[in-house]
Amino acid sequence: MAKVLIIGAGGVGGVVAHKCAQVADVFSEIVLASRTKSKCDAIAADIKARTGRTIETAQVDADNVPELVALIKACKPAMVLNLALPYQDLTIMDACLETGVHYLDTANYEPLDEAKFEYKWQWAYQERFREKGLMALLGSGFDPGVTNVFCAYAQKHLFDEIHVLDIIDCNAGDHGHPFATNFNPEINIREVTARGRYWERGEWVETDPLSWAMNYDFPEGIGPKKCFLMYHEELESLVQNLKGLKRARFWMTFSDNYLNHLKVLENVGMTRIDEVEHNGHKIVPIQFLRSLLPDPASLGPRTKGRTCIGCLMQGVKDGKEKTAYIYNICDHEACYREVGSQAISYTTGVPAMIGAMMMLTGKWTGQGVFNMEQMDPDPFMEKLNLHGLPWVVVEK
Repeated sequence: MAKVLIIGAGGVGGVVAHKCAQVADVFSEIVLASRTKSKCDAIAADIKARTGRTIETAQVDADNVPELVALIKACKPAMVLNLALPYQDLTIMDACLETGVHYLDTANYEPLDEAKFEYKWQWAYQERFREKGLMALLGSGFDPGVTNVFCAYAQKHLFDEIHVLDIIDCNAGDHGHPFATNFNPEINIREVTARGRYWERGEWVETDPLSWAMNYDFPEGIGPKKCFLMYHEELESLVQNLKGLKRARFWMTFSDNYLNHLKVLENVGMTRIDEVEHNGHKIVPIQFLRSLLPDPASLGPRTKGRTCIGCLMQGVKDGKEKTAYIYNICDHEACYREVGSQAISYTTGVPAMIGAMMMLTGKWTGQGVFNMEQMDPDPFMEKLNLHGLPWVVVEK
């Protein structure tokens, strides 16, 4: 049906390439590109072994707009799926505008020198994409992404107004390492060590990093876990697009082992994002730390257990108060058997593929820049059940 260009060959990029290869009637041609072509070639070989499909590979520097433009012009894809680093969102968007192709990503832009998570940089592209007749879909991962769609589904079918939203993300898996991150270490640590923030009655309230916690009893035998309040980017768009919202928060589980290691690394300066001098050279400590930690893509064969990510919502329907919880549970070992990945990469990669499918099949259309909850949730929710992320609704 259509040719796509996937940029990024990390854990998530690998999952997206595998899942696109499984749906040949939509993704008729696939090109996978990265700064390190050998990573793309390894993923392509695994896809060939698992599915029999051959995909193309290419080398590209996602920080370099002329290189991106040249690759897009050579490939002639219908759209670009950006699974590179969040620092590279704007260069890839620029290249899509120059070449006239649609755009999708899974995480909002971050400036390299500041741990700041805002959509303002990408929302500023609204008019340029609209004038070109192009669509840019932001945050088509799980959180953000599926969590936004869960909220849109609840707003359409379960509530007249959603007043309270708690997005709760639990990774109850174990990879066996003393300390490792389940996605890019630099992005993960920047996110976790940032100040918390939540929406309360029309304004943002800030908290010290990981200073608020609650216990939540997760379903289907996962059980009670301690969850910490964080800021997460989907809150920024959801507070604009959910009707009647009075409070919105995001929570994530962390083990004591993870938090203890993180505190030590912070105390000795290894999580710093500014340059320091070492033996006459300028280095960024968190980037050096990234090179020491296990590659998240290598965690698949080691990781056991499950994830549970969902939206707990309170509101009104037909004048009566109600509560609804929509969630997905994903098994690390099942993900590895299917695509050679752990569940964190899987739960981000599958929605990226489905988001692209929505655009290529015309289920989601538009001109400009869009967040996930602005689109019709029903066809996306249907595909989640078909492509490995089944969901459950519990109404009270």
